[in-house]
Amino acid sequence: MRSRGFQRIVLTTLLSMWALSPLSAEVGVGAKPLPNAEVILDGTKELLDKNWIYWEGPRFASKMPIQWKIVEDPEDKGRTAVMTDDPAAVGGKYGTADIVTKKAYKDFRLHVEFLIMKPKGNSGVYLQNRYEIQILDGDKTSHGMAAIINEAATDYSLYNGLGKWNAYDITFRAARFNEGKRVEQPLVTLFFNGKKAHVNHSITKVWGGPNSGMDGGNDQGRGITDVPGGLKLQAEGHDVRYRNIWIQELDLAKPDTDFSE
Repeated sequence: MRSRGFQRIVLTTLLSMWALSPLSAEVGVGAKPLPNAEVILDGTKELLDKNWIYWEGPRFASKMPIQWKIVEDPEDKGRTAVMTDDPAAVGGKYGTADIVTKKAYKDFRLHVEFLIMKPKGNSGVYLQNRYEIQILDGDKTSHGMAAIINEAATDYSLYNGLGKWNAYDITFRAARFNEGKRVEQPLVTLFFNGKKAHVNHSITKVWGGPNSGMDGGNDQGRGITDVPGGLKLQAEGHDVRYRNIWIQELDLAKPDTDFSE
């Protein structure tokens, strides 16, 4: 019979192997930050003020300090979330009160959790303040929920619905340039609520014009520049809430963003 000490050693070894297995890498609601990742928004005013500013694009109409509200987390009592309902954005005026990280990024792994309180609630996550991953209740099109905006729709059944937390897990590789010319398009892989929705999808342009984000006014959004950009969250005058946003900087030599859950 094996000794209890030996059994404990085997059990400890198995648990350690399980913890290091790729299968233990978390995606979806509640996913914990990866090694070397930075939590940039946790639902508190402290991190909102520390890591974020307004994007002062051509339509900017709000004022510092950031007017987004700290509100109750409707699912996890005792916690808070950041709500996008900035007065300047009432009526869907995107670009008037969008917030962006103070730090700019090139390649990265990103986790974002969001919750929509009311029907047709609208916001968006902008990679490099250029490429929107849409948040829009009720829309199943390429302009709708979890879409790479105007380029690729997502299976709407992956959406958890109103009043529930949802999660995007994203690996992004920035466009590549040679002597000032773009030679490789940006790539993105996206998990939506733990299910793979897009794999190595190339992004052709910045949609929405100059009010949407960096380079939106350059050659109808096709004039991408070789400049890193911040993560941006969009205000459209709706009650959309964010929490648990973390980002891990990467340096992806190969044009491949695919990853496993």
